[in-house]
Amino acid sequence: QVQLVESGGGLVQPGGSLRLSCSGSERTFRTYTVGWFRQAPGKEREFVAAITVRFIYYTDSVKGRFTISRDNAKNTVYLQMNSLKPEDTAVYYCAAAASASGSIDNGVFYDYWGQGTQVTVSS
Repeated sequence: QVQLVESGGGLVQPGGSLRLSCSGSERTFRTYTVGWFRQAPGKEREFVAAITVRFIYYTDSVKGRFTISRDNAKNTVYLQMNSLKPEDTAVYYCAAAASASGSIDNGVFYDYWGQGTQVTVSS
């Protein structure tokens, strides 16, 4: 059982930056596929970014603004969010899967989920 703990959310002005962290309890966390999803009020959950051992994926709306990375020594995956827009406002969730192949942009691919962290972009 992998436990995921997210942190780093908050209130930021448009154009600002935040860095989200997702820490995993499993000692082999570095081999897991880790994805970030978000859900805005009244909207469905959507894929944001994912990182496998070899590859990185982004949804089109965040390309060039968000960067996903991992620090294997700390069992942590980061989502650096720059040039934030009001439409980025949502609860952000990290998720982990032992597999590296499949529909990485689909929530059903993932086995474990964090509790979520609120990101609000507003002036």
